[in-house]
Amino acid sequence: MPTAPRPPDRAAVEPSAPRWVAWLPVLLVLLDLVAEAVVPDAVAAGFLLTALPVVVAFSYGPVLTAGATAGALGLQLALAGRAGHLYEQHHVWVYISTLLAGVMGTALSWQRTRQHRTLLRTRTVAETLQRTVLRPVPERAGGLRVAGLYRPSQAEALIGGDLYEVCDTPFGVRVLLGDVRGKGLGAVRTVADVLGAFRATAHDTADLVELAEQLDRAVLRDAADRGDDELFVTAVLLQYRSGSNEVEIVNRGHVTPLLLADRGIAPVHCPFDLPLGLGHLNRPGAALSGADRPARPGPSTVPLAPGQTLLLYTDGVSEARDASGAFYPLAHRLAALGTTAPDRLVSFLAQDVHAYAGLLADDLAVLALTPA
Repeated sequence: MPTAPRPPDRAAVEPSAPRWVAWLPVLLVLLDLVAEAVVPDAVAAGFLLTALPVVVAFSYGPVLTAGATAGALGLQLALAGRAGHLYEQHHVWVYISTLLAGVMGTALSWQRTRQHRTLLRTRTVAETLQRTVLRPVPERAGGLRVAGLYRPSQAEALIGGDLYEVCDTPFGVRVLLGDVRGKGLGAVRTVADVLGAFRATAHDTADLVELAEQLDRAVLRDAADRGDDELFVTAVLLQYRSGSNEVEIVNRGHVTPLLLADRGIAPVHCPFDLPLGLGHLNRPGAALSGADRPARPGPSTVPLAPGQTLLLYTDGVSEARDASGAFYPLAHRLAALGTTAPDRLVSFLAQDVHAYAGLLADDLAVLALTPA
């Protein structure tokens, strides 16, 4: 079960900067002292310290920035007094400039820290919403061991247009994996709607095909509310009863799952139906109702014995491209891996797809399931 995120502590609120940036104030002071030592008869080199408060503000909080301002002024006064130019006009203007830089640097640091705190709270809320909409995949569900991977194309968005859910119901373990047409906030809304409909009906609808039909109607209602006639969701629904050596699969326009076994990898052949949200189109007898309406094809039964793993994935995996434009060779890469363990498969894909394609152009979701 997902855990509620803890409020950030004070240390986490302070913005972090690259390590070399944090050392810039020290380097600036050393440069000023070296210049003073190399040319002792020249005008005091303390004018370099005018920039110190602003440099400190990039890495540290307002208190340290104000302290650096006081330190810079004190050092400038000491160096000017050593050269005998303490009250000369251009040195006075240097003191004033340092003080102004300190005021602006302190204000900059305060604003930066405040914005960072706001962004941290916003991200905490976003992560909470993500865990509510897209819950973590359980390691075990019913009689299945499960591993999952979710990676949106825009990492800062946390949730993209792909979706998955695994839940243990009175009818067995039920799994949903899908891909919403489109991207952005509209796709996220559809993800939330489909997952909500699945969670509300998976425990009460005995027939897997009827469950898919209810999701189809949910997407159709969402499309009507938004005025989007082209909204649809490709999806795979799966049902596994503990102790059995088979799964039932309904494929609504999604990419074909893979079955991994010691003897090799093979696609799972099952009838395709129209994606969710488009089930009313191009269907013989669609205008009919009740008993006159043709039934949807039943679920496909696929053998799944211990040691075998069923891999569900979105086209963010199979259509990932390398620099030359070649698609990611999913089956070939998994065959070379030489394992069917769900956690190892998912861990491998998490690294290998990124190494092959670099930055993702599409969202990516994977579920690997094997009998416990």
